Amino acid sequence: MGDTFPRQQARTRRFTLGAPRTFTVSPDGRRVVFLRSAGGEDPLTALWALDLDGRRERQVVHPRELDAASPFTGEETSEERARRERRRETASGIVSYATDGALRRACFAVGGRLWLADLDAGGARPVPTAGPVFDPRLDPAGGAVAYCSGRSLRLVAAAGGSDRELAGEDDPAITWGQAEFVAAEEMDRTRGFWWAPDGASVVAARVDVSPVDTWWISDPAHPGRAPVAHRYPAAGTADAVVTLHRLDLDGTRHPLEWDRDAFPYLVDVAWPDGCPPRLVVKSRDHRRLVVVASEDGTVLGEISDPFWVDRVPGVPAWLADGRLVWTGVADNTVRLVVDGRPVTPAGLQVRRVVAAGAGVLFEASENPVQTGLWRWGPGGLEALAGGGVVSATAGGEVVAVTAHRLDGPPAFYLHLPGGERVPIASHAAEPLVSPAVHLLEAGERRLRVGVLLPTGHRRGRRLPVVMCPYGGPGAQMVVSARRAWLEAQWLADQGFGVVVADGRGTPGRGPAWEREVAGDLATVVLQDQVDALGEAAARFPDLDVTGGVGIRGWSFGGYLAALAVLRRPDVFAVAVAGAPVTDWLLYDTFYTERFLGHPRTSPQGYQRSSLIEDAPRLSRPLMLIHGLADDNVVVAHTLRLSQALMEAGRPHTVLPLTGVTHMASQEEVAEHLLELQVEFLARHLKGDDRGQTGGPPA
Repeated sequence: MGDTFPRQQARTRRFTLGAPRTFTVSPDGRRVVFLRSAGGEDPLTALWALDLDGRRERQVVHPRELDAASPFTGEETSEERARRERRRETASGIVSYATDGALRRACFAVGGRLWLADLDAGGARPVPTAGPVFDPRLDPAGGAVAYCSGRSLRLVAAAGGSDRELAGEDDPAITWGQAEFVAAEEMDRTRGFWWAPDGASVVAARVDVSPVDTWWISDPAHPGRAPVAHRYPAAGTADAVVTLHRLDLDGTRHPLEWDRDAFPYLVDVAWPDGCPPRLVVKSRDHRRLVVVASEDGTVLGEISDPFWVDRVPGVPAWLADGRLVWTGVADNTVRLVVDGRPVTPAGLQVRRVVAAGAGVLFEASENPVQTGLWRWGPGGLEALAGGGVVSATAGGEVVAVTAHRLDGPPAFYLHLPGGERVPIASHAAEPLVSPAVHLLEAGERRLRVGVLLPTGHRRGRRLPVVMCPYGGPGAQMVVSARRAWLEAQWLADQGFGVVVADGRGTPGRGPAWEREVAGDLATVVLQDQVDALGEAAARFPDLDVTGGVGIRGWSFGGYLAALAVLRRPDVFAVAVAGAPVTDWLLYDTFYTERFLGHPRTSPQGYQRSSLIEDAPRLSRPLMLIHGLADDNVVVAHTLRLSQALMEAGRPHTVLPLTGVTHMASQEEVAEHLLELQVEFLARHLKGDDRGQTGGPPA
């Protein structure tokens, strides 16, 4: 049997295997460390280094060299599996690491064991520990490793022998040094402890989940297995209580205080040289984000907004002269702010701060479909890289760049002072499809839209249409990156016209655009999909929308797909909804309350955005897909909608995925899941049983 794109995409983990990632650049810019597997189908990720003195890549250690089966099980801890789920990690082997300050040593966990790698000579050795290891981190000097084990935070000498508990409690509801669920899932904070720059102490989070409701994740395919308890803070319910403590290595402990009643969310901790820790905290209503000096609670910087504040990753930061690097909103633009003064122009949306020193290196968008790399400093503003979707990591004057583009595979390189580029090899597989996407700006709102036609399409041949949105806050689909369009092109090659649109609420268009969804995650989101479809059909006459179109999506995109057939059956003839949120009261506090408010004070937003009450309106084919082990969008979402549809007498299809989480990353599942969706769409768009036809978009 010949290879197919669904099989290849599943086997290559969406073409991420073999590509270098997770770069760390030494402060002197002479070494970069990164992760990469040996090939595009090899899931075992190894640790690599590139020394600029010799311009030579070398493998530091491969997981096959490790005897990871003893003394522990050889399996990852439950905490490590949860961390990988939160980070959507699909590879295996060495998937994360931490280094000392000079990039001479690195530590990582494999099979529950702690390993210490020598970045100069290569190789790694095990470090004996008292228990299974999760999230180990070297101190800046490289002499000790702090790590999580069970619910406690421990410290072990890098040379081995001395292993002791830094903090821990017998209460099963309390953990030390770990990120709580909403931090890891929604705040992009996957860590719960931070080393001091001098290595003399650690700041650690103490997380008490006793106020949080317990949900149960069961495995119906194995009824003999006990359900797994999962503390899930649904909208309107209690969050975990997070406090911070400085743990000195001599055994003393100091609580770090801030106004936790006003700012219960710990977003991040920054610890600049020569200063006490700086805490980034946020109000539960998301309208205030502040950076606080831990020594006295002084507010060093604040952003407020009548709707919500989105934190830009990488801030706060500090210039070498001590000035605060922050962000602020002016002229409908997220702007870089240095010492209280905006230093970037209107229209350049700051997306992430990479590094600060003499100047500031940051990622930003002039055009929402592209993200470029910029530098601000004494000489002004300079564009370093662009033309696609660029991300970076820096050390000294050297920048490790990942540059995605539409016209070819991503490029990985080091940007050196003076502009020289040193390439870093990628072994990622070459996809079996070659996307040819037409990027549009549609309608008066200039919706960003991508249209794909079958490869070799002959003009005049009418095509049934499928929309493939995400469409919600926090993620874009319409970007200048080839890898983003591979699956859509394969879908088009099955005989469809494919339309992808980013509507109001999606990033990159400025705060006003994102706040259009405040209090209602359904109405404008759906209308923008309809408007984008109408504009695409007007510009591409071969798109046949007269009989209704199909729509498919996952997560928020799954919610949007189900919403489409429930509320606009005149436009949408069939939908595939994967892992959809169906009732926002079942989704977490941090994400949901930002957009809909607290359900006690703003119940109307939850009513407007729920799918459950729409169940009696279903008149089109709908397939609901859900992983039974999903602990992010739990399967109750699909089951409750299915129950409401059944009670209303509305036929529908439910596809349960045994043992599958929100990622659906298992190779066999990922491959056949895509094929089953296409078969369902084709049957109802191309076959004779699609039922009553709809009209054109209105």
